[in-house]
Amino acid sequence: MNFDPNAYNITVRRAEIEGEVCFEARVRELPDVAEYADTADEAYALAVDTIATTFEILAEKGRVMPPPHVPADDFSGRVTLRLPRSLHRALAGEADHEGVSLNQHLVDILGYYSGFAAGRQADAVPWKTIQAHGKSGQQGKPHLRVVSSSPLEKQVANWG
Repeated sequence: MNFDPNAYNITVRRAEIEGEVCFEARVRELPDVAEYADTADEAYALAVDTIATTFEILAEKGRVMPPPHVPADDFSGRVTLRLPRSLHRALAGEADHEGVSLNQHLVDILGYYSGFAAGRQADAVPWKTIQAHGKSGQQGKPHLRVVSSSPLEKQVANWG
């Protein structure tokens, strides 16, 4: 088996712990892994090292490493949602009041809460992607996102 620790999904976010600013790296496939460092790059490197070490330990014990999660790229944009009648009634009433379809009203609400409001996704959730480098020095697929840990209210207040 050709094992590549850079194929795993690593998310790095800026955090404040006990008044100290640092970066926390988490591995989607290994939910118990958390690495902390002074920079995003250092936190990412620690996470990659932890993935490789975990693979070696599991292999020594005859256990299998969870495979890297491969995100689906083929989203249709269609979602079926079941909700209580009272919520359906309230949302339909608000959509009617706003003069839009229920579908558009739901898209607006979801867009707002996920940071896509008013086309300001980049402002709402600042992130950057760092390319993972394999052993051959070639760039691989991006697996690192640096996400602001600021509350949504603070970000929305800065939009104006």
